[in-house]
Amino acid sequence: MRWHGSLRPQPSGYFVGEPLGRAETVALLERHGVRLRKSLGQHFLAEPNVVRKIVEVSGVGPGSKVLEIGAGAGTLTRALADVGATVIAYEIDVALRPVLEETVGDRADVRFADAAAIDFKLELPGQGWSLVANLPFNVGTPIVLDVLRNVPAVDRIVVMLQREAIQRFAAAPGSRDYGVPSVVVALHGTIEVALHVAPHLFVPRPKVESTVAVIDRIEPDPLAEQAIVLAGAAFGQRRKMIRSSLRHRLTSGEIEQAGIDPTRRAEQLSPNDYLRLAALQ
Repeated sequence: MRWHGSLRPQPSGYFVGEPLGRAETVALLERHGVRLRKSLGQHFLAEPNVVRKIVEVSGVGPGSKVLEIGAGAGTLTRALADVGATVIAYEIDVALRPVLEETVGDRADVRFADAAAIDFKLELPGQGWSLVANLPFNVGTPIVLDVLRNVPAVDRIVVMLQREAIQRFAAAPGSRDYGVPSVVVALHGTIEVALHVAPHLFVPRPKVESTVAVIDRIEPDPLAEQAIVLAGAAFGQRRKMIRSSLRHRLTSGEIEQAGIDPTRRAEQLSPNDYLRLAALQ
């Protein structure tokens, strides 16, 4: 594995308790009679070395403030707390309460609620939070995009999602994966891929590969939201030229005024192109 700059792992050996492996995770769930639900996108990471690497690339330690979404069996929650971070972990499945009481105990503030319905701009005090999570596949992308757009208290996101979702976050203009998520990430942060995680390292095993990425927040342009709205309109009719897909918002003359060919299509415009168009509104 090639580590990128600041993502190089720190020396390990500082964990109070070992992260759970596959056998321990399966036994834990069986002991508490927990049956995982596909509808919740539950795939629990069960490889101690990967848990360690996620904590390492997150850069958290004593005094860090961490938000975790999807605590699951608590193995990542416990690892984050054991390096000295203050952790608030959300879990939607109340059936996991006894599991988390056993694995996490009072190490972290575990809250049973639907994170997709939480206004984290109000819930997180102060600044300097990190979101570190193995996000449920079914809600992961909208949560990351919402945090980037609306929760400035979170300045670093270390997230594991299906590989295709991370590819869309990191995609460049003109590529097959480039779309609105790419524009949102580029306007609000910088992204680096940390590691790929094979399906057999989860309980239960998903049908797709997963990837961990680190997104560091940048100060967005004041016109970022308007640019994202324009990108949404353009990608909503991505087969059309932007003079057609944006015709209710900008004229061809205005598009040309921004130095952009109005016969181009949504995926051919960079995030900065969308900012230039937003400046004309």
